[in-house]
Amino acid sequence: MSYAPLDLTKHVAVVVGGTSGIGKALALALAEAGADVVASSRRLEQVESAAAEIEQRGRRTIRIACNVTDRTSLEQLRNETLRNFGQIDILVNCAGKNRRTPTLDLSEEEWGDILATNLTGTLVACQVFGRPMLERGYGRIINIASLASFVALFEVAAYAASKAAVASLTKSLAIEWASKGVCVNAIVPGVFHTPLTDPLINGTARGSEYLLRTPMKRFGKVEELAGAAIFLASRAASFVTGQMLVVDGGFLASGVNQ
Repeated sequence: MSYAPLDLTKHVAVVVGGTSGIGKALALALAEAGADVVASSRRLEQVESAAAEIEQRGRRTIRIACNVTDRTSLEQLRNETLRNFGQIDILVNCAGKNRRTPTLDLSEEEWGDILATNLTGTLVACQVFGRPMLERGYGRIINIASLASFVALFEVAAYAASKAAVASLTKSLAIEWASKGVCVNAIVPGVFHTPLTDPLINGTARGSEYLLRTPMKRFGKVEELAGAAIFLASRAASFVTGQMLVVDGGFLASGVNQ
């Protein structure tokens, strides 16, 4: 039995950073739920590939590359989406980067680079895409937070700071825009298999520690984030805003596991 408010038919979604890893999984999930989806990133070949998979699911899309650290690039993505579809209902902010560096050796350049993508990029995308949502009186924005929004992760201070700030930004935007029909929430993934994370977690001491602290005793599959994204993107989440929806196999609830 279907639940109509979760149906995203006639909705238009933009997924920034939506051509690989978690972003691509969420873009395809929204398409399978009925939305037309524009999945964008810096590399046009990845945009083309993701667009083809969206079209294979019977949904419409456009092919346009975008750099989250460039406001003009985000504005072009917004304008082209509006020109082709006439509306934007859903924004998912998935662009992000991480680098492991002992904090004593962390340069200002590396700090600034990570925050420019993870935090400032999220802010600017919310500003650029939030404006037409606010003018229309409807929107769903989903940011991507992290376990590092809540707990420290070893030698990734810049990443952790950026993701803690994304959680705070999500709440700030939520209370500013709640009365205007725009809900702003975040998904908090645990440790998931992606091309970027696999070298760090497969057969490593870091991976073993993650598994020890995850009660389900396994890493997540990106497809397991689909339900959270579809819910937060849908009319079923009409009274949900400023929330961090954690999908982590129990990691943050974990104390002693044996």
